Amino acid sequence: MELGMIGLGRMGGNMAQRLVGGGHRVVVYDPSAAAVAAVVKQGAEGVASLEELLARLSSPRAVWLMVPAGEPAESTINVLSSLLSAGDVIIDGGNSNYKDSMRRAESLAGKGLFFLDVGTSGGVWGLKEGYSLMVGGEPEAFRRLEPVFRTLAPSPDTGYGHIGPAGSGHFVKMIHNGIEYGMMQAYAEGFELMRAKEEFGIDLARTAEIWRHGSVVRSWLLDLAAAALHEDPGLEGLQAYVDDSGEGRWTVQESIELGVPVPVITQALQVRFRSRQEQPFGVKLLAAMRQQFGGHAVRKTGK
Repeated sequence: MELGMIGLGRMGGNMAQRLVGGGHRVVVYDPSAAAVAAVVKQGAEGVASLEELLARLSSPRAVWLMVPAGEPAESTINVLSSLLSAGDVIIDGGNSNYKDSMRRAESLAGKGLFFLDVGTSGGVWGLKEGYSLMVGGEPEAFRRLEPVFRTLAPSPDTGYGHIGPAGSGHFVKMIHNGIEYGMMQAYAEGFELMRAKEEFGIDLARTAEIWRHGSVVRSWLLDLAAAALHEDPGLEGLQAYVDDSGEGRWTVQESIELGVPVPVITQALQVRFRSRQEQPFGVKLLAAMRQQFGGHAVRKTGK
């Protein structure tokens, strides 16, 4: 089948390439002409505007967005909603907030348009391994686009599915990312503890490789940790700075709204915040209080 795709960052470009390889006709647009040209080399059809993209597609049309959450997604969907016709489908495969997806679906339905929110996981490995796709929205639109999902998934029978109504796909992806935070933090803490036991001289890369096969903590994240440790055993080339996409925050906020405790995910998010601070004030205050009540030694800045 045919599909329009907007947004050709690394994941969007890889998805377009996988679809072309699966026999689909894909028309692509991105503000970056170089990004379009790169995907055209893989067999996609490139255009220079949204209007041209829609003109190349036959009705009913389907357009897949891989653009950043927030204003970029909002403005792109608003433009598309004024250009598309009843029966057309907009698919948001980015990390939009599920509440935005619910609102957008309702608004687009008033214009006769379908909206699918597709939580997408797989990162830069998706081109080779396939993507995990969590689809929310009208079952009719899901069934129409199912050949696309089958092609993008790891296999025709695994890794994708219809989750529920509009917003549910992005909601499940949000929770997925929150779980990811906790798993990554547990690995990070465990490996740091092993590294601190200097008398054993533990080879962390070797340990990760052993764990990858047969252990109860084996996972794709462990595979990636092992690869990173093989490349740079001491991680000397990295700073201890960890960003977040926002989905961990949304997960914690949702836990507060629903009254469901998620202490591991919350703590993992807080550690990421701490990683971005140089000489955090709160820790300085801890040192100051110990000095005040117990006369404990402190380290001065020299100022």
